[in-house]
Amino acid sequence: MKNLVSRFIKDESGATAIEYGLIAAGISVAIIAVVNGLGTKLTTTFSNVTSTMK
Repeated sequence: MKNLVSRFIKDESGATAIEYGLIAAGISVAIIAVVNGLGTKLTTTFSNVTSTMK
């Protein structure tokens, strides 16, 4: 039983998976923020082009 507990404490594979998940979540948030910013700028640009063509 003592061996099983010490092996469990030394096992870091679960921590690594959680770290990768947090990194992926951070990258996703950054991508969403950039896309939202670009979407607003593109909407403004297309509105200006449309009003200029009329």
